[in-house]
Amino acid sequence: MNNKIGIIYGSDTGMTEEITHNIVDEWNVSDVEVIEVSNASLSDFERFNFLILGLSTWYDGDLQSDWESYFDEFKTIDFSNKTVAIFGLGDQYGYGEYFIDGVGMLAKVVITNGGEIIGKWSTKGYDFTESKAEIIGEDLFYGLAIDEDNEPELTQNRINNWLAILQEEYNNVTVELALGG
Repeated sequence: MNNKIGIIYGSDTGMTEEITHNIVDEWNVSDVEVIEVSNASLSDFERFNFLILGLSTWYDGDLQSDWESYFDEFKTIDFSNKTVAIFGLGDQYGYGEYFIDGVGMLAKVVITNGGEIIGKWSTKGYDFTESKAEIIGEDLFYGLAIDEDNEPELTQNRINNWLAILQEEYNNVTVELALGG
């Protein structure tokens, strides 16, 4: 089993890349390999049991451009026996009806294709109209929601809290796999 985690992200303005490197700096339970989705292949997704995906949502609920280009191939990936966490950047005030939609779009493919989503994040404290990333009836997003446009002062604390959840879940998954579960 590959204990290294893969972080695959796309970034147009550099903000998602910055958040990705922040996550790498704070992650302390295993080795990490970072791949830009524009350079990703199916084998990159296949060789990791644990993945963190990162992206921003653009305009009226569009995927970040590199994820948009890769999305047809992404939909063919078998996520069976894979654990996936997702973080997304969005603007809850300017695009409140599409807030972090990209997280939901990726999560639905992962789930449909047999993967497990971890690192779900509370919707409390956000002011948005709707989101494809929201798990209906649970007050949770499929992943971490970051709003650098309106709440940059909350980003580091959100990342740290999310990573604490992920690291615990990563350890649980690793133990299960080691026990043959």
